[in-house]
Amino acid sequence: MIDIILHNFAASPFSEKIRLIFGIKQLSWKSVEIPMMLPKPDLMPLTGGYRKTPVMQIGADVYCDTQIIIRELERRFPGRSIFPAGKGLPYGFSFWSDRLFFMPTVALVFGAVGDALPEGFKKDRAEMSGGAFSTEAMKRAAPIMRDQWRAHASFVAAELADGRAYLRDDAPTILDVHAMMNFWFVKNAAPDLADRLLAEFPAVRQWLARLSAIGHGTVEEMDAKMALQIAKDATPEAKEAADEHDPRGLKPGDAVSVAADDYGKDAVEGALIFSSADEIAIRRSDPQVGEVAVHFPRAGFTVTKR
Repeated sequence: MIDIILHNFAASPFSEKIRLIFGIKQLSWKSVEIPMMLPKPDLMPLTGGYRKTPVMQIGADVYCDTQIIIRELERRFPGRSIFPAGKGLPYGFSFWSDRLFFMPTVALVFGAVGDALPEGFKKDRAEMSGGAFSTEAMKRAAPIMRDQWRAHASFVAAELADGRAYLRDDAPTILDVHAMMNFWFVKNAAPDLADRLLAEFPAVRQWLARLSAIGHGTVEEMDAKMALQIAKDATPEAKEAADEHDPRGLKPGDAVSVAADDYGKDAVEGALIFSSADEIAIRRSDPQVGEVAVHFPRAGFTVTKR
């Protein structure tokens, strides 16, 4: 059986989404700890420049962004499905979690703990966002950000107000995975702040405790060099396929670059393997890993023909 390898770090809220899914699906997986900031010398050979966290690797196929990681996990491991009803709009729900709710969460967390962060981390995140990382500015914005955070938190609290255990069912679904991320980030990074923010939402606290009790499946640590060797010894599973509905007529073999459209916009270049409305995979090679297929979601990413 091919190993599921997650390149992640413990404090990453986006990684926690995937770790929770491993727990829900009761999967065994390998964890490669990567740095929180550049340089990431044992990740770049796999991704070709994509720097965000997490990245999932299965053999010589590399999955960038939680959206495509979740899609691939559900495809490969349909048992204990996290999509009990509908497999479309639940992906769209991630844009609320990852962007609209995440923005005030980031401001509040780093406003609270930013003074203790190393300057290298601040510089890295400023470069990643294309702006500045100012703890003082985040502190000044805290009243407005608390208002926004409370409004988003109340969406979740309202769903739980009738006493249900999870947002849509008697078992956790993808909606719980997306919704939990920002609460987890605050609780993990700034527990005192979390206590204050969640004081009026006891049902949310109980829901978070239930999700935490699920765990992360069965995990084993893996050395990064071993993960690179696994990629080099494997052959990508992705197969060429034409997309007759591609709006720009892209076809297998075309030279393209793919980049996130929000932050961390480092472009990854390669030859198109296949594309669809949901996914694009490109072929690239590196001396450390040989030929790999790098997969991205289409929503939230720009594709440019070179």
